[in-house]
Amino acid sequence: MCGLTGFWALERLAQPLDVAARRMADTLVHRGPDDAGVWVDEAAGLALGHRRLAILDLSPAGHQPMVSSSGRYVIAFNGEIYNHPDLRTELEKLGAGGTAWRGHSDTETLLAAFEAWGIEPTLRRLVGMFAIALWDRETRTLTLARDRMGEKPLYYGCARGALVFGSELKALRAFPGFDNALERRALALYMRHNYVPAPWSIYQNIWKLPPGCYVQFSRRGLAFAGSPAPVGRGQVKAYWSLQEVAQAALAEPFAGSEAEAVDELDRLLRQSLAGQMIADVPLGAFLSGGVDSSTVVALMQAMSARPVQTFTIGFHEGEYDEAQHAKAVARHLGTDHTEWYVTPKDALNVIPKLPALYDEPFADSSQIPTHLVSMLARRKVTVSLSGDGGDELFGGYKRYFLATVLWKRLGAVPLPLRRFAAGSIRLLAPATWDRLYRAMSWALPPRYRLRLPGDKLHKGAGMLAAEYPEMVYLPLVSHWKKPTAVVLGAEEPSTPITNPAEWLACSDFEQRMMYLDAITYLPDDILVKVDRAAMGVSLETRVPLLDHRIAEFAWRLPLRMKIRDGRGKWLLRQVLYRYVPRELIERPKMGFGVPIEHWLRGPLREWTEELLSEARLKREGFFDPAPIRQRWEEHLSGRRNWAYYLWDVLMFQEWREAQR
Repeated sequence: MCGLTGFWALERLAQPLDVAARRMADTLVHRGPDDAGVWVDEAAGLALGHRRLAILDLSPAGHQPMVSSSGRYVIAFNGEIYNHPDLRTELEKLGAGGTAWRGHSDTETLLAAFEAWGIEPTLRRLVGMFAIALWDRETRTLTLARDRMGEKPLYYGCARGALVFGSELKALRAFPGFDNALERRALALYMRHNYVPAPWSIYQNIWKLPPGCYVQFSRRGLAFAGSPAPVGRGQVKAYWSLQEVAQAALAEPFAGSEAEAVDELDRLLRQSLAGQMIADVPLGAFLSGGVDSSTVVALMQAMSARPVQTFTIGFHEGEYDEAQHAKAVARHLGTDHTEWYVTPKDALNVIPKLPALYDEPFADSSQIPTHLVSMLARRKVTVSLSGDGGDELFGGYKRYFLATVLWKRLGAVPLPLRRFAAGSIRLLAPATWDRLYRAMSWALPPRYRLRLPGDKLHKGAGMLAAEYPEMVYLPLVSHWKKPTAVVLGAEEPSTPITNPAEWLACSDFEQRMMYLDAITYLPDDILVKVDRAAMGVSLETRVPLLDHRIAEFAWRLPLRMKIRDGRGKWLLRQVLYRYVPRELIERPKMGFGVPIEHWLRGPLREWTEELLSEARLKREGFFDPAPIRQRWEEHLSGRRNWAYYLWDVLMFQEWREAQR
């Protein structure tokens, strides 16, 4: 796990190439505190920079940027290639490598593979998480590539007439003279989703490379040098497409029995973990006590000869605390478990760090506990495995089955009546609905007991007028429902969620929602959150459930093996029950959150008021103050819970403040 950066400038810079590249790379020291390197091609005007967190081959033989044995290729690489020993064996049979290997790093294996097989064939062979910058000295071609599911970040674009790229935006901002303006279209998307979705970034002419893709640039493609014209996105090519995988899998579904499906998933998980548990440094795992993390840890422990180190954080506020469940699972499995009950002060102390950690407006408030558990793990290990991905692959989010049930019932009701019902729901404030819900909650099954039911009802009211299923899904994943009414001078671009051409051709609404989450929410929210929170303390995270072979198998499964009896992750649960008693797992799903709604009215009130003052919002000119101030006043009064909406604005304001 490392950080990479670089640039390709066709005009002479005001400072030496190596100085500029080193300055950019040094902004990523948290991603790679163990080593640093720069490589330049003076004639071409190209420079690569790297910061290394040593995980495999801790010797100088793993130093980057690394030049291939022939001298043709130079690479700066972030991530891990889990199948690189197998690739080495193949290469040795071809006569590539063999006794010429300088060390046992996966970086060296990558270079040999590119020389032997070429760019796209090599990318297709890789099992792992990665962002790659590869310079071909022979053809003078730069290739940028990203892993299939989007675990590792990679930004690129035009700044001051040069092509710039890097693991985080802070590296691009360090390029001499970087002055790219803020992209208001991206800001509108951020206000809807609480993150900036790919391929957009918060800056004009800077892009995120989508998962499973690569882009190549030649000198002809850099003809913008010396003019204000942007490089654009380039010709982005997919070497692996989840849409193609899912469509092919749906056409040829898994035909085995349920028992065979459980066996196969168990086998695939073990195969994934066999590669991801390899490290030359201490390794552990996050454990929340939920299905996903418990499955990962249970199999890790089954495959390990000694207790696995596991980590969880707890909160004294019971509605947010999962530590007791994690402890019970850890005790049953016999892991070496560490927990930390954090105080509100511990959590609040993270907030000033968020702009530097996330480097782009990002407002998933679970970023706070994710960073805290990363801090805890880093005290003992350098690598921690995570259970992310299970919800998107195996149908774990409540919105999948609740929205489906809702849509089926809505379809039987004429549209005018549905619109009338929506208005009726809005007649009662969310707080009133909360009181009514509490009065009747004793009669509801545990899986239907929800936090903040009033807000969820009001959110659902917006779906009653939906004309097709995706119109039900969009409000479920939206914060500000009309972001262009809040962001001044902005248009909201289309995304895979709003563009029918990018939808999955499938009759099951649940599967369509899972697919949209897997290509948007998963890489742009969940994986961003984990990557930045962990790399901020120089901790590598690995996500075994996102092995592409598991993803491909999951899409072959019939829906009944994912969602059953109003509950998701059926097949994953069956694997888990082989190792952990059912009674330790069966409970309502909890989010990994913090009590933001209470903090905004309490210890964060003064901070919030300063950032959301009407005078400041008017002066800065990004937002219309009226809807923001209205929600802030309603939140303070307790009439509504607008915490998530307000957090979006606050995180943008904090990010802007950090850029001054």
